[in-house]
Amino acid sequence: MTCLECSKKLDYLEHRKSMDLLGVELCENHQTRMVKLIEMKNTPTEAIQLYYGLKEAGVSAMLEWWDGNKSVDIAISRVKLNIEIDAEYSMLTHEQAINDLERTMHSFKNGFTTIRIPHVLIKHYLKETVHNILGIMEGLKANIKVI
Repeated sequence: MTCLECSKKLDYLEHRKSMDLLGVELCENHQTRMVKLIEMKNTPTEAIQLYYGLKEAGVSAMLEWWDGNKSVDIAISRVKLNIEIDAEYSMLTHEQAINDLERTMHSFKNGFTTIRIPHVLIKHYLKETVHNILGIMEGLKANIKVI
């Protein structure tokens, strides 16, 4: 049991607290940072879980990246991919849907592809979600090379 951020060895209580709070293994220091991020940016815990899942797969991603218009849950700038976690997917109104579409349009105009992932997918199928994002990244890399 080690911190996914700094590789510090975790004792049982620190591990248990981190898993209960965030669903990932982090030391007290990095737990505190993530809790502050959640409070300041309203970051879904599933975004943190996906971020560390991608990190374990060797992906250099950024949490709560500012794209000039808005904060993006996860950004992978190397392939110009923005990932938004839909925490309230089943409660989507038409106003939210049009706002999401407009945000996606602005990202696309800046050369970024935005995908939206329901939080339940990360909660129950994290490895499969990471695998599919890696596939999306491969496709985006191929398209970047063509252009």
